Amino acid sequence: MENALLIGLSRQMTLERQMDVVANNVANVNTTGFKSDKSLFQEYLSPGAHEDNFIGRDRRVSYVQDRATFHDFSSGPLEQTKNPLDVAIDGDAFLAVQTPAGERYTRDGGLQINTQGQLVTASGYQVLGTNGPIVFQPTDKDITIADDGNVTVLEGSSAVDSLRGKLRLVNFAEAQRLLKEGSNLYAGDGAAAQPALTARVHQGYIEKSNVNAVAEMSRMIDVTRAYTQLSSMLQQQGDLRKTALEKLADVPA
Repeated sequence: MENALLIGLSRQMTLERQMDVVANNVANVNTTGFKSDKSLFQEYLSPGAHEDNFIGRDRRVSYVQDRATFHDFSSGPLEQTKNPLDVAIDGDAFLAVQTPAGERYTRDGGLQINTQGQLVTASGYQVLGTNGPIVFQPTDKDITIADDGNVTVLEGSSAVDSLRGKLRLVNFAEAQRLLKEGSNLYAGDGAAAQPALTARVHQGYIEKSNVNAVAEMSRMIDVTRAYTQLSSMLQQQGDLRKTALEKLADVPA
């Protein structure tokens, strides 16, 4: 197969994977705390010929390779909800939550209280405090979450605040190693969680997705056009090859 066909095919394969990334970003444009992904491409040079019967140096053939996908952890805009259980994280940090698969991390601060009085995410996973899950009593009222993560309530008829825990905020020295697992959760995948000492939370707010919908839709159109143009080019190359073979077949022996 000619080099043009191989190079075009390599580009089409990367465009297909890039479309998956872009489509996932668009699908989560309204997901609380979602962080978009970006594709990273590089040139891949095919190895030179190793036989000794070539005259001169073998020409380099440049293919397209999607080297990696990386997370964009830039902050999304804040939206005021006035819900006392909603929190938005200000800083490079995550909430630690407990799942059946182990400890996971999220930026989704749309929290709730389940039937057992536990503070949980929208998916029902326990939100971890510095001393374990945060649990409320049936008589608790006026829940306050301070900017340092301390959760206090007024218990019963008491006028004195009672501490129910402190949100466990963590960050990572190698945040790009985090793996998305669905339900707006990240797995550590070997990255060590450490206390986020400078992060703060805003009660009554949520952090919206950092996806730029207009930019992602434009990128989706660009990817679609590039894929279509490559398909046309590959078809033309195939037709030229077919025509050349037909003409060679007509040449008298």
